[in-house]
Amino acid sequence: MNQMTSSPLPEEDRLRADLYNFIGLILSGPPDQMLLGQCSELQGDGTELGQGFVALSKVARLSKPAAVESEFNRLFIGLGRGELLPYASYYLTGFLNEKPLALLRQDMAARGLARADNVFEPEDNIASLMEMMGAMIVGRFGVAATLTQQKTFFGKHIAPWAGHFFADLEGAKNSVFFAPVGKIGRAFMEIEAEAFRLSIN
Repeated sequence: MNQMTSSPLPEEDRLRADLYNFIGLILSGPPDQMLLGQCSELQGDGTELGQGFVALSKVARLSKPAAVESEFNRLFIGLGRGELLPYASYYLTGFLNEKPLALLRQDMAARGLARADNVFEPEDNIASLMEMMGAMIVGRFGVAATLTQQKTFFGKHIAPWAGHFFADLEGAKNSVFFAPVGKIGRAFMEIEAEAFRLSIN
C-alpha cells in the first residue's frame, strides 16, 4: 500500500494489528500480573466489542495470576486435553494436524514465516494465527501485506472457524477471565469479515 503521508501505516490498520496481537498474546499462555494490570485499564463503549473490553477490564481487576493460570489450563490443556482445542484443523476436520495445517504451512513458507524454535504448538492454533495477522498488517516480517493479501489469508485460515472458536470460548463452562476474551474475539472477527467483504479487491 503506497501511503503519501509520513506515517507508513494508517491508524486504523495499526489499531487492527494491535488488537490481533493483543488477542494472540492473551491466548498464547496464562497472563502474568503485568498483562492483567494492562487488561484492567481497558475501556470500551456500547458496541459489542466495547462491552467485551469493559467486561475484561472488570474481571482482570478481580483476577490473580494463579487463578487465571488454572483457568487457562482447564480450558486449553487439562488432563489429556482441555475443554477447548484451539486449532483450525480440529475445528474444520475434527482432528489435529490435518489439511488446514498443511495449507497454512504452505502459505507461511510463501510469506517467509516460520514457527519459532521454542514453540512446539502446531501453527494453526488461534494465538499464532492472530499474531500472524497482526504481523502481516504492519509488515513485521518484511513488506506490509496488501488488503487483498490480508483478505485472502483471513478468508482461508481464520474466517472458517475463528468465530466459532471464540463463541465456544465465551460460553465455555471453565471460562471466567477468558469469557470476555471470547466476546472480544467473536465481535472482532465479525467486524473484520464484514470489512473484508465490503473491501474492493
